Amino acid sequence: MRRWRPRGLTGTHLGCEHGACTIMLDGQAVRACLVFAVQADGAELTTVEGIAGPDGELSPVQAAFRDHHGLQCGFCTPGFIVSATAFLRENPDPTETQIREAISGNLCRCTGYQGIVRAVRAAADSLNAETPTAGQA
Repeated sequence: MRRWRPRGLTGTHLGCEHGACTIMLDGQAVRACLVFAVQADGAELTTVEGIAGPDGELSPVQAAFRDHHGLQCGFCTPGFIVSATAFLRENPDPTETQIREAISGNLCRCTGYQGIVRAVRAAADSLNAETPTAGQA
């Protein structure tokens, strides 16, 4: 069986039951290996390559993973980045418990998760600093 992969999009990894294949389907984090093609028909799909800005600038989540040592070998990193990005869109000021719950579908065999949790928290803080609250302009 031959697997199709668009050229240049190599970030999403095969890693059944580890979350390494996580993508966003209409803004929701899902495991690509569990999505039928018919479910994706007409939907907006975002892989880890679509998380960075159009100029290639790292997103706040990607920068936080780099700055807070939320990655080691890098195999699981795309899944964590996509999961954290989708999670923070829904929950911009999470607790540590909520962060741990949100990333529980992703498995990392290298980091011990402390750096990943710190990275998600730092990304939330960065995103909150970028977003003006009501009354600010």
